[in-house]
Amino acid sequence: MSPARIIESILFGGRWLLVPVYLGLVALLGILAAYFLGELWHALPGLPSMSENDVIILTLSLVDLSLTAHLVVLIILSGYENFVRRVHFTEGDTRPEWMGNIDFAGLKLKLLASITVIGAVHLLRSFLEVGAQTDRDLLWQVIIVITFGLLSLLLAVTDRVSPGHD
Repeated sequence: MSPARIIESILFGGRWLLVPVYLGLVALLGILAAYFLGELWHALPGLPSMSENDVIILTLSLVDLSLTAHLVVLIILSGYENFVRRVHFTEGDTRPEWMGNIDFAGLKLKLLASITVIGAVHLLRSFLEVGAQTDRDLLWQVIIVITFGLLSLLLAVTDRVSPGHD
């Protein structure tokens, strides 16, 4: 075997070093689920006495955690399938329709869009808790959400006009 083939085999096999990263993300997903349930459990006793604003803030917090968990699942499954190995399901398992259809460009776009939505939800929660925020903090949150939104739009347009786009 030539030195070039040995180097190529090592480089190609190096993709398996991503597996511990994906397993760590699965652990993170468990932490997010536990935190979500903890927040819900903690809020339930006070629910009857909560104001409408408090219920909306609780809802936004739980939605924020849910969107973050969805983002982690998207990264785990599509990242593993794109960069390590195609996932094979047994006969009884149902494969999500989107798996295998998201390439690296699509993954980047979905990640940026998800981060933008998470930031927007967080910003909305901050506006509802405006007394706890400084004007400077709110301004920076708005700037960050707009920046991620523009980056998402720019990436989508760039992907759309790039050669090889269907």
